[in-house]
Amino acid sequence: MTKPVLNVLGEIELELGSGEARSFGTWRLRRDDAGIAWAILDGKGGGANTLSQAVLEDLSKLLDAVEADLPKLLVLRSSKLSGFAAGADISEFRDASDEAAVTARLREGHGVIDRLEALSCPTVAVVHGYALGGGFELALACDHRIAVAGAWFGFPEVRLGLHPGLGGTFRLSELIDPTEAMTMMLTGKSAHTRKAKALGIVETVVEERHVRAAVEALAGKPGEASGRGLKAAIFDLEPARKLAASRMRTQTEAKAPQAHYPAPHALIDLWESHGGDRKAMQEAEIRSFARLLTTKTAQNLIRVFFLREGLKKNGAGESGVDHVHMLGAGTMGAEIAAVCAIKGFRVTLGDVKLEPLAKAVKHAARIASDAHLTDIEIRDALDRLMPDPKGYGLRTADLVIEAAPEKPELKRELLAMIEARARPDAIIATNTSSLELDGLASAVRTAGRFAGLHFFNPVSKLDLVEVVSHEKATKKTLSRLNAFVGAIDHLPAPVRTYPGFLVNRVLTPYLLEAALMVDEGHDPAAIDHAAERFGMPMGPLEVADQVGLDICLHVADSLRENLSTPIPDVPDWMRARVESGKLGAKTGEGIYRWEEGKPQKGKPAEHPLPEDAQDRLILPMLNAAVECLRKDVVADADTLDAAVIFATGFAPFCGGPIHYARERGVVDVVAALKELATRHGPRFAPDDGWKDLG
Repeated sequence: MTKPVLNVLGEIELELGSGEARSFGTWRLRRDDAGIAWAILDGKGGGANTLSQAVLEDLSKLLDAVEADLPKLLVLRSSKLSGFAAGADISEFRDASDEAAVTARLREGHGVIDRLEALSCPTVAVVHGYALGGGFELALACDHRIAVAGAWFGFPEVRLGLHPGLGGTFRLSELIDPTEAMTMMLTGKSAHTRKAKALGIVETVVEERHVRAAVEALAGKPGEASGRGLKAAIFDLEPARKLAASRMRTQTEAKAPQAHYPAPHALIDLWESHGGDRKAMQEAEIRSFARLLTTKTAQNLIRVFFLREGLKKNGAGESGVDHVHMLGAGTMGAEIAAVCAIKGFRVTLGDVKLEPLAKAVKHAARIASDAHLTDIEIRDALDRLMPDPKGYGLRTADLVIEAAPEKPELKRELLAMIEARARPDAIIATNTSSLELDGLASAVRTAGRFAGLHFFNPVSKLDLVEVVSHEKATKKTLSRLNAFVGAIDHLPAPVRTYPGFLVNRVLTPYLLEAALMVDEGHDPAAIDHAAERFGMPMGPLEVADQVGLDICLHVADSLRENLSTPIPDVPDWMRARVESGKLGAKTGEGIYRWEEGKPQKGKPAEHPLPEDAQDRLILPMLNAAVECLRKDVVADADTLDAAVIFATGFAPFCGGPIHYARERGVVDVVAALKELATRHGPRFAPDDGWKDLG
């Protein structure tokens, strides 16, 4: 008998005797000569399976056939090369407002999953790639789970303002240590192959070529006993759950305040109230999920999901880039080079000094390890990353990216040198964060092949990349750069050259206003806390320290010199810190003192901030965003919202700065800006673009 194999088309070919496969819409069912039935999920369109309503309805029909003629074993697999199955079809959640209708659909879905779990024959989910959300819940309903090496499991619903909704809340906590299960659901973090095996999510991990043998070994074997042990039994008791739930709430509130992110707190309530009572927890899960889905928070976070998908579409197509030459092995250059090598590109990394090159290779190894690459994959990535102090790679690279210090004359010299040595058809890109490209393009005679690729630090964690155009950049160059960004699994945001481009133009007023408030005598930690209460992932002063006070100073000065909009001068205290070498996290001291990568803030001062403090921080960002729309720096409000969220972490539950302004009310925002302008000066004057926002 032959075994299932993944071919280059991502289909699973099953040569299991002469019987015809039976089709059930998105599922195929075929029985082999050993009496094992193989149910293959092959969702229509795209490279991934989702657990849509159609998929569940088709599964119900397949189960009818299985129940009528029970096989020795039922195997669930995916035909998609990318993985087993992602979560539900998010498009079916969009604009949901009828809680009763959502509840009814959930009950139907639960009925199908319950039928799979109740089958009289053993069942096994064979997972390659990912099993996420609803896909994970489908696998949990099986008696056994086999992971193909490299598989990973997770519940990312919390990022959509939800928690698992097809039985995951009770099935995972019944299968493994309940506190481990809750941690996975509360954080949205995934369990990769080794961890999944250690936790007890999967029974065995095999290479693809051994899947068939692993399946046959399970034929006729009952499901494995839960590995939860004594600890799980203790948590079946209400007092133990209450104690653990209290601790979970405290930890969750610190990272995801209930006022902004109700889903994880609702999940804790579910477990505390009903843990150990499957029927009650299932009913509570359905009702809680339906309620959460119709909230503004969930709908805004679902909007953010589609904003990400919109940016991904910018990266469609072929870049024609195989070899990247990175010029500059500093912090940004090293990160960009590492990410490119990890994603399969051949990278040559040049720098005038050898020490940064050595550090860059070590840093790349850490990034690869953090990305859960195997030892072989890390080795291959490092083999693709070649230190190149002599710059030989310039002559053969398809794309050359310079990441030199933000000094216009230095960059123009480097760009002229790159053009002289690079292939005539190579793309030349700059990673400048604030210098307008028209001035830099003057150094490149064939300026059509030159554009900006503005990455954000750390590149390995921040997905957004501004693809910056200028008057002479060709459509072909920009299209190839967008595709290249997509090929390294980052999010391309096309923007037009402008002081600060888009993200820094929006972010700088936020950082600068916080600095001015410090100058007025307000406590830095209290200022940061005000922004965090709004929903920012970290306060503006901590961000400034992370970015580097020298970089912030440079960008602020550049904006003030090149914009007609009033930009106040940077306070003297910040200039003094930069001059004394206190640049932030990278030097161990800036606004805060830094230890082990964390700012030492201490307790906020007792005197409260003024009532308008939060608006002083947030509304200048909105005002700058409207200016960027008016100036056509970005094509539309959705791209703007997406770019600011994914580069700065702007409160995702608000849906982006423009979306937040519309939900709050344009009239209200403009009135608040006018009031701030009266109190604090013309930098708060509403932009002319507000009248067109509506």
